[in-house]
Amino acid sequence: MYQIEGSVKLINDTATFGSGFTKREFVITTDDQYPQDIKLECIKDKCALLDSISQGARVNVSFRIRGNEYQGRYFVNLQAFKIDVVGGGGGGGGGGAPMGEPPAGSGDGIPSDPFAGEENPF
Repeated sequence: MYQIEGSVKLINDTATFGSGFTKREFVITTDDQYPQDIKLECIKDKCALLDSISQGARVNVSFRIRGNEYQGRYFVNLQAFKIDVVGGGGGGGGGGAPMGEPPAGSGDGIPSDPFAGEENPF
């Protein structure tokens, strides 16, 4: 499982194929030093996850990487299975700590950042 956070740039309509398979693609823009537009997709019943999301919303997307080979060519898809709106209400969970950071102070008397106030020697 992987996660990515960013702003929703584009949400496409649901595409239905002859076999009954459904897919909905969307693009998020990361907040990196060099922002990237990343296309992800929702398949089957997960297409409904995008119904309550609007363009410009900040989201945290949990996804799987799927790869396959077809006629000697290789393809990679990023399949979203969970989308949480970041800040301003919306999606549940997380406790508000940014990704990759532990929650603030645990109440045991140990400061959450033991190096707070110290200068970085680098």
